[in-house]
Amino acid sequence: MDNLILDYIKEQKNELTNEWMARMRTEADERVLKLVSEHVFNGTSAEFVDLISSSLGGSKEEFRSKLSDFAEKVVRLGWPLHFVIEGVKTFSKMVFEGMQEKGYVTDENQMAVVYAFDRWISPLQNEVVDIYSRTWERTVSLQKIALQELSAPLIPVFEKITVMPLIGTIDTERAKQIMENLLTGVVRHGSEVVLIDITGVPVVDTMVAHHIIQAAEAVRLVGAKCMLVGIRPEIAQTIVNLGIDLNQFTTKNTLKKGVEAALELTNRKIIQVEGAR
Repeated sequence: MDNLILDYIKEQKNELTNEWMARMRTEADERVLKLVSEHVFNGTSAEFVDLISSSLGGSKEEFRSKLSDFAEKVVRLGWPLHFVIEGVKTFSKMVFEGMQEKGYVTDENQMAVVYAFDRWISPLQNEVVDIYSRTWERTVSLQKIALQELSAPLIPVFEKITVMPLIGTIDTERAKQIMENLLTGVVRHGSEVVLIDITGVPVVDTMVAHHIIQAAEAVRLVGAKCMLVGIRPEIAQTIVNLGIDLNQFTTKNTLKKGVEAALELTNRKIIQVEGAR
């Protein structure tokens, strides 16, 4: 019976693909259609139809490999899982209706065909959900790692001077990332002075200050000096009101002043060349 379904799909492949794309355009969120060009949507849709068809023939390992590759593609394209599952349902419905119209399904074999469809589509849906979910989780995990690395970069600006610009809120997990990046970066760049720039940190409370103080102490233990820069007036007021002790820091209100102070600590300074504008 699987061969009967497969023969019909092969015979009507172009018609099925075109009708499936037309139906799915009406089902798709506007976001799905806007994310990709017409050419990419058509190509991906044709590939999806081929993939569903291939689940009836060929080895299971080969199908899983194709499905895994396809899942990675549609995750990047932003196709949500419910859209992909709806695509499987729509395709199976189209095939069954088409087989009825063409006389492939008769009174004698109708129940057998229904059972064949169930044996085909139910495992296929489970397989799609499983692999799509795994791919999505892996993608999110990789993105999270990349964002963590970008959330606390240590940037060398001069020899022996590095800057860590912090933007956004600082929680315990991010504080650990800051600490790791600081320690590995200080050693890698041979830093003597590290400037932690909190210009982009909206709130400095007791917990945030505690994390920054810990980071500064860790930097001192590996032989470098830590400087806190970008202290806005409202942040300074909050620090005073909370009674936070930052006496072990050299503090500056701007990154520019911090860099100038760091240069002095490393026996250098910025001078204006005569005749330069």
